[in-house]
Amino acid sequence: MAPAGGPRAKKGILERLENGEVVVGDGSFLLTLEKRGYVKAGLWTPEVVVEYPNAVRQLHMEFLRAGSNVMQTFTFSASEDNKESKWEDVNAAACDLAREVAGKGDALVAGGICQTSAYTHHKDEARVKQLFQRQLDVFARKNVDFLIAEYFEHAEEAVWAVEVLKALGKPVAATMCIGPDGDMHGVSPGECAVKLVKAGAAIVGVNCRFGPSTSLKTMKLMKAGLAAGLEAHLMVQSLGFHTPDCGKGGFVDLPEYPSGLEPRAATRWDIQKYAREAYKLGVRYIGGCCGFEPYHIRAIAEELAPERGFWPPASDKHGSWGSSFNMHTKPWIRARARREYWENLLPASGRPFCPSLSQPDV
Repeated sequence: MAPAGGPRAKKGILERLENGEVVVGDGSFLLTLEKRGYVKAGLWTPEVVVEYPNAVRQLHMEFLRAGSNVMQTFTFSASEDNKESKWEDVNAAACDLAREVAGKGDALVAGGICQTSAYTHHKDEARVKQLFQRQLDVFARKNVDFLIAEYFEHAEEAVWAVEVLKALGKPVAATMCIGPDGDMHGVSPGECAVKLVKAGAAIVGVNCRFGPSTSLKTMKLMKAGLAAGLEAHLMVQSLGFHTPDCGKGGFVDLPEYPSGLEPRAATRWDIQKYAREAYKLGVRYIGGCCGFEPYHIRAIAEELAPERGFWPPASDKHGSWGSSFNMHTKPWIRARARREYWENLLPASGRPFCPSLSQPDV
């Protein structure tokens, strides 16, 4: 199978999904750039796009090479209530960076918004929608290809977001940061999916807060909820961490969050399994969120290369299922150059005094 070729005519997100194509999303920006020294943990705001644009550009490029064909604007928590006077510059710069990198491949630009601080403080619908509208005005000016409302823990606010975004006339995806128990008001995953589709979302799913296995359980419930005549494309962007011990609030309630999560990192082989299971479930937009590094995105692209018809550029330096290890000088490592070895591996943590699971703080 040949690597991806040069620039081609770009189809829209819905055209790709309606043709049955696999859309590979991108991955972690906040946690990854915090580890690299460009983002401060806490409010998790993305001023790095104006302070260190090369860092953001480089991460976009790594995801593009790894196989992503969506460059999502790094505008998480970039609404006026979090960024005050800097919000417009941040949103505009994020759009420019995403567009620049998307133009180097067959990638689309997605303008992204997320839940607001205003909603949790006073639930003022007019105020919350105004915040979304201001970001949307920038996305309209920058002519993004489609829109994503992500990381919503309350279905009501997610619906408000979709209602605002759909007015632009571009496709809208909506994802919630929920697990199988549903949103913080007890709205089930199936009900959340129904509400989002009725509000105008063409793509629905989950992102962040939970690891691959939990996110796929939630997607099954969302899909089942849509069975009553409602149609939407499915999207999943899980954490790059294993978090089976999370409570309803997800990994933010774990004692390791945010600076001790490394022992929970998913392997590339875990993510290949996640990609295949998502595909079997009928999900065609598959990516990641916090902790999802470029090599995780490459794992999705490699697992689904037969369906996509090409390998990502980053696979030139990576043998599928460890095949490059057959050049190793050690015979026992050469013996690992096969799919069965990595598929069945149960990796050790190397931490003899650590429990396998922890107790959430909340």
